[in-house]
Amino acid sequence: MTRSEQNPGLPRVHAFNTFFYSTLRDQGYARVKRWTRRIKLFEKDLVIVPVHLGVHWCCAVVDFRAKAIVYYDALLGDNRECLKLLMAYLEEESQDKLGQKFDGGGWAMRCDKQIPQQLNGYDCGVFAITFAEYVSRDAPFSFSQANCPSLRRRVTYEIATGSLISVN
Repeated sequence: MTRSEQNPGLPRVHAFNTFFYSTLRDQGYARVKRWTRRIKLFEKDLVIVPVHLGVHWCCAVVDFRAKAIVYYDALLGDNRECLKLLMAYLEEESQDKLGQKFDGGGWAMRCDKQIPQQLNGYDCGVFAITFAEYVSRDAPFSFSQANCPSLRRRVTYEIATGSLISVN
């Protein structure tokens, strides 16, 4: 049972794995189109996409409710290519799975800058995971670089136990 099924007030979320973005970018839609054969992507509220840029992790979110694709980079970088690639993915996915053209008109695509910032060269993964966690709960970002040690312990616990810690 998913978290949103347990808590109906939370968004319905699909999170792609860490290989999705690089596979889509490097090999195209044909290589990832089967990744959603059992998922009704367009019935979700949010789609979370981990983005690996070789030595840096970021997070992109497709928000169907707000008609927006938002890029979160704790180093405040821009990645318009990622936003365009995800919009093109939605267009191809809609055609393939729904048999109809995706209406991307009126969609916002932005690299959010009003977010917690990474102040070192190694916590990007913690930030990317935490952005995804907060977005998936519709929670405002209320963490900072100073929280990274406890966030890292939390993620380690959740992975080891296979369960999420309940957050109010």
